[in-house]
Amino acid sequence: MTTEESLRPQSLMLTFLGEQVLGRDVCVYSGSVIDVFARAGVGEQATRSTLTRMVNRGLLRRQREGRRMYFGLTEHSAEVLLDGERRMWQTGAVNRQWDGTWTLLGFSLPESWQRQRHDLRAKLAWSGFGPLFGGLWIAPGEVDVSALVTELGLASHVKVFRANADAGTDIGAMIEETWELPELADRYTAFLRRWQPWETAAPDPDDALARRLLLQTEWLRIIRSDPRLPVKHLPDDWPAEQAEKTFRGVHERLTPLADASARRLLDLVPVRPDPA
Repeated sequence: MTTEESLRPQSLMLTFLGEQVLGRDVCVYSGSVIDVFARAGVGEQATRSTLTRMVNRGLLRRQREGRRMYFGLTEHSAEVLLDGERRMWQTGAVNRQWDGTWTLLGFSLPESWQRQRHDLRAKLAWSGFGPLFGGLWIAPGEVDVSALVTELGLASHVKVFRANADAGTDIGAMIEETWELPELADRYTAFLRRWQPWETAAPDPDDALARRLLLQTEWLRIIRSDPRLPVKHLPDDWPAEQAEKTFRGVHERLTPLADASARRLLDLVPVRPDPA
């Protein structure tokens, strides 16, 4: 089995920790991580480098037990994983509950603030916004951007409004002009092409844990790039719903074998409190 080129080892690591460590107050042995990642097509050196980088970035904590090194979550990485868990299992890929509300964010930054402008646009896109016009971005529903704006130090340069479109506005056309729908649809279609065969295939018990890791990481990457636009204004053949059914179906088939494999392969120890 080989990992998809677009699935970075750090993304796989976060998914793995979300499955095996989040909410359990445990740390996992580095050798166990290396074993599972090798089954997912990630080499030992890449896995070790990823663990080290994530410790340096405050996403992981180290805990030594004898001659073995174990890794656990930090408060920051736990928050990231909880957000991903909500997105995967609660929010979902299809927005049927849209109430007609839009969040509009306007900004005006000095011409020399190129880095701040880039950072703001990147975080807005990550939060589901699209560029309606140059300095005016829009997202479906009520999106709280206060933390985002505060983090970037741009509160005095940003204005946020809630609005409803006028009756004469062609919302479908506006969506097509504002977001890259073909690119997003292609991601869902590629996911279906890769994973639909596994709705009926018999999983290999030795590969089930790594395969579930790849499945969840790819799915989370797609839905985190999806602004969850109102489904009634999307093309009739929009593939997100079928892709979500495939994700849930394959996940259900893999999970009994993957959980049994995890119990067999993973060395876990309780988290020790940090010394005062």
